[in-house]
Amino acid sequence: MSGDLFNSLSTRHLPSDFTGGLTAAVVALPLALAFGVASGAGPVAGVYGAIFVGLFAALFGGTPTQVSGPTGPMTVVVAGVFTFMQAKYPETGLLLGFTAVIIAGLIQIALGLLKLGKYFILVPYPVISGFMTGIGVIIIILQLGPLLGHSGTPSLMAAFNSIPSWLAAIHWEELMLGGLALAVVYLWPTRLNVWLPRPLVALLVGSVVALWLPAESIATIGDIPSGFPPLHWPVLSLDVAGELIYAGVLLAVLGAIDSLLTSLVADSITKQQHDSDRELVGQGIGNAMAGFFGGLPGAGATMRTVVNIRAGGKTGYSGAIHSLVLLLVMLGAGKYAAHVPLAVLAGILIKVGIDIIDWSFFLRIRRLPINTVALTLLVLGLTVFVDLITAVLVGVFLSNLITVERLTNIQLDNIHLTNGADATEKGRSAEEQWLESQQGGVLLLRLNGPLSFAVGRGLRRRLAGQLSHRLMIIDLSNAQLVGTSTAMILDELIHMETANQRQVLLVGVPDKAKQSLSRLGTLAFLGSKQVVDTFSEAMAYVDSNKCEEKPVSSAG
Repeated sequence: MSGDLFNSLSTRHLPSDFTGGLTAAVVALPLALAFGVASGAGPVAGVYGAIFVGLFAALFGGTPTQVSGPTGPMTVVVAGVFTFMQAKYPETGLLLGFTAVIIAGLIQIALGLLKLGKYFILVPYPVISGFMTGIGVIIIILQLGPLLGHSGTPSLMAAFNSIPSWLAAIHWEELMLGGLALAVVYLWPTRLNVWLPRPLVALLVGSVVALWLPAESIATIGDIPSGFPPLHWPVLSLDVAGELIYAGVLLAVLGAIDSLLTSLVADSITKQQHDSDRELVGQGIGNAMAGFFGGLPGAGATMRTVVNIRAGGKTGYSGAIHSLVLLLVMLGAGKYAAHVPLAVLAGILIKVGIDIIDWSFFLRIRRLPINTVALTLLVLGLTVFVDLITAVLVGVFLSNLITVERLTNIQLDNIHLTNGADATEKGRSAEEQWLESQQGGVLLLRLNGPLSFAVGRGLRRRLAGQLSHRLMIIDLSNAQLVGTSTAMILDELIHMETANQRQVLLVGVPDKAKQSLSRLGTLAFLGSKQVVDTFSEAMAYVDSNKCEEKPVSSAG
């Protein structure tokens, strides 16, 4: 990371940054309120999360145009954390939840300082698609209760069990408000969206229409405290240390993936290159500060980032201005938000959940490979019915197994194994002619690329049918990468050939390969005469030692 954390900030673009930040704040306010309610920590926690994560991630992060704050995926996870902590520790549950947010921020800072940012965007597409779709499904199901006029629940299983009773007693006024909010966010003209974002219009229209309905029949946000938030000191205890660390890791990893994927979106629009490690540090500082002040954890928010860029935001000042605008709102306008119906927020969040689902995957599902489809659906199921960490770990593990299998097949294709008998008459090289003259007594193994440890078994299968040779030439002249794994395969092969009374010659061993083979004792086992630089030297060695006869012990 660069030594100056503020070196990407420039006052040259302040007018356009102000426009971008103000527009992003208008979009962020209804979403922050909705995420706060959905989390179980209250609407004010959502706004404070947008303020603190947005401010510090903008000032210290590595994506100049990114706007950060509470997101759907982060809200789903933190809602589970709050629910678990409050159920197990009623007196300090909420404070423990915010402590987990602080821990998540500190973990993200450490990940950035350790320069691990680039690895988070290496998560395979089926895994990202599966868990993002799963999160979208969770958001939709959890918001069905408020949409139908019932108290929501942060527990997915409880929501599933409650759906029949919700449908049996629908509150039609609230369903109408939620449906109205959904209609607005879908039908509001795109040309007007820059000046009046859809979520804000839905919030205003739904709140105004609710004024004409019986007040006792409409559930609203309720009182929202105005002013600067109080400091929440972390609650630390050995009894809950394991649970806090687990929750912190879960939030940190998800926030890192969420933020860096949004950074890629910002890069594609602005044609710039973000700094992944610095972005993690900025997100970590923002999340730690949010935890200290009772705010939800956040990440780079794709919709708010795109809105900021389209409205003119060019530097981190735009994200900071977005946070300051929200802070001004909280200092004086909290009382007006108290009348916002929960059903309207549910409608807005259902649109968020629908947008998170990877619809392009389902539209192309019949054209995708079966293993990609199966892996995506598995991660989706694990995300919805188990938990996100399990889904990601299982998904990445299985994806890596598939990748290793594919790479193994590719690497096996780069291994040339011949005794000269399969060479065509036309265009035969001098080497092939010489091999054929040995009448199967010499086998050539030529490596033309990197060789992973997984190739060993496939190579042994190929060699199983080659029993008539008396000497093997292993040509490493064109080998691109011979590391420890490759050296161990070669060492095992050499010992196996020697045990079967066959000689081995090594040809063209690269310097790094010599180091690896020397550490394993392979070169000493063979002896200097059986390690040559060129294939011509190998041919001369074979001819001079008359390898058609019983070979001399390789140890000699």
